[in-house]
Amino acid sequence: MKKNKIYSILAAALLFGAAPALTSCEDLLEKPSFTADDLDFVFSDEDKAELYVKGCYRALVFSELWRPFIDPGVTVISEDAIDGGRPRSANFAYDPILPATATTVYSQSYKTIESCNVALKRLAGLHETAKLKALKAEVTFIRAFAYNELIRFYGDVPAAFSPISEQQDQSWYPKRTSRDEIYDRIIGEMQDCVDDLPWFSESNYGSAPERLTRQAAKGILARICLYAGGYSLRWDIETNDASSLHFDRRPDEARVKELYEIADAALAEVIGKGENSLITQGRDGMSPYHTLFYNYCQRNFGVSSQEMMWQIAQLGESTNSDFGIYNGQPGCTGGTFGTRKTLQVKLPTYYLSFDPADIRRDVICANYSITYLKDADNFDGTNCATTFSSIMPGKYRIQWCQAPQAAAKRNVDVPLLRYADILLMYAETQNYLHGPNDAAKAALKQVRDRAGIGAMPIAAANKEEFLETIMQERKWELGDELLVRGDLIRMNLIEKEVRQAQQDIKDLSDRTGKYADVPALRIVKLQMSSCEYGEKALTVPYIEISDPAEITKLTAMKNASTASNRNKHNQAVKEVLAAHGITPSDSEVWYTVNMFQAWTSTYNKNSRRCAGYSPAAITALNIGSTVYTKPLASSENNGAYPDWVAGEYGIYHGFVKNKTEICPFAGKSAGHPLIDNPNLTQHPAYK
Repeated sequence: MKKNKIYSILAAALLFGAAPALTSCEDLLEKPSFTADDLDFVFSDEDKAELYVKGCYRALVFSELWRPFIDPGVTVISEDAIDGGRPRSANFAYDPILPATATTVYSQSYKTIESCNVALKRLAGLHETAKLKALKAEVTFIRAFAYNELIRFYGDVPAAFSPISEQQDQSWYPKRTSRDEIYDRIIGEMQDCVDDLPWFSESNYGSAPERLTRQAAKGILARICLYAGGYSLRWDIETNDASSLHFDRRPDEARVKELYEIADAALAEVIGKGENSLITQGRDGMSPYHTLFYNYCQRNFGVSSQEMMWQIAQLGESTNSDFGIYNGQPGCTGGTFGTRKTLQVKLPTYYLSFDPADIRRDVICANYSITYLKDADNFDGTNCATTFSSIMPGKYRIQWCQAPQAAAKRNVDVPLLRYADILLMYAETQNYLHGPNDAAKAALKQVRDRAGIGAMPIAAANKEEFLETIMQERKWELGDELLVRGDLIRMNLIEKEVRQAQQDIKDLSDRTGKYADVPALRIVKLQMSSCEYGEKALTVPYIEISDPAEITKLTAMKNASTASNRNKHNQAVKEVLAAHGITPSDSEVWYTVNMFQAWTSTYNKNSRRCAGYSPAAITALNIGSTVYTKPLASSENNGAYPDWVAGEYGIYHGFVKNKTEICPFAGKSAGHPLIDNPNLTQHPAYK
């Protein structure tokens, strides 16, 4: 009786719009009950069954994926992970007791799997048509995607391929199942049905690729094959002995090669089909990459779908999310965009890793925050230049978006697959199978050509070096698209990249090594913001100053309390600009920024004051307070690194090899999921 009630609730929720979470039987039983007649009605014909299938997408993405798990390890700092609280999982500091670990991944993924199991069982009872076969294939891929999410976060997980209503009571508490067994099953199922899906051009799904089509499914098949054949943290799930923990591929080398061959063939077919391509032409004065993400945020999917192959719909009141808040709003302090905080900051070393000619850098990394100039009430907005400690995620910035549904409902679809990913995965499969051959290099070069760095030499002396080249390109191209963390793990680069990121930020703080000549001082142009949705703002124009005499001239000001001091500093700015061939018009204002100091440093506040910012406007941004208010340079901090760099809770401090490559389950004291399933065993390093 209990099983049938839960089963019916899930079916009705998917069709009629509710969103129950599988937290405990008791919680579900408090909801209104539905009968088996509901499912009979839902699956009485293809059209109603299709509504159910559309509902299966709804629990595939959730806030936990972009806060705090968006890209920990190499590209981003989580503002609220530095104080040791629950978000510290962004620093790999997992704790099953708090809990500081992935929890929604578990509940939502199994909710999706059960929904898919129900669909596959019921669809089998309808008369088979081409449309019905496509629906079954769609559900099969959704289920496979959910299993891959579970495995990449938790390793071996319980497997269920039939609805709860059909399971024996003892099956309600399944043990961990070998990830290799799960992968082999879902990959085989995907291979069997992928060609039952329509190509996007034949789908009649509209301009938005919010449902799986054949090309998207082949891309997801390839991605899951790369996970299945890649590296992961493993242990003996029978003994659950911590001494068995090891980081490796599955032991069957022949099967690993076969998985790469499956992926390679799928990717080659997508490329050969020619329906998708990189956007290589800009529009309305924007670069191609800017054009892609501006139109994506504006929901102009007729433009972005040339490259965007699968995205999860987020629109309206009931199907929406906070995607684009913590990872997209550049610290607004008021006005039309409100005062929602940004809680992620791009690592300055990630920002500096881009070639200055790379058109992707200023899309992914916003070098400004939206704040007012003089009038907080009427909000005369500006794109105010930030320092190395306050560069924010820019791909989904609020200026590019449509007006949101609500403060926490941004109307920004969640991207899951792009054609650029197809090309980079193809470079990877070719490299694994044949080494860094011409086909592999050509695929990577397509991505670089669009980025404006096609002339950059491709490091490809051997398979290992070229794999690192591909991973670097993935960081530049696919940052903030929910992929980098998993890529680093499956490529066996996670430890190397995390340790390098930790060392690089220290070197930048000390201004040594490859960062010894990074200019500290910039002169930036005051840029007003319309503070209207659809604004195409990209970057604050600037020049870098490295000449010692010019630096002395520009840093002579000690305070900006008097008009005389402000005028003197502004005159020095004009003189230096003139030496660089820039003659500002009477309406233009330029001001200096010390990139290694805190945004709130005396010098930076004085400089903004000279540019016309009111005393109140120069004091704070809406980015949290643990990173941007601290100087990056150790020389500006009495010779010490700021806490977010090397303090107790500094970046990625929790990373431990053979432990933190995957997450523990929330412990029993946290109530989920170990308390719900007494047969589950904990990650052995957290017992």
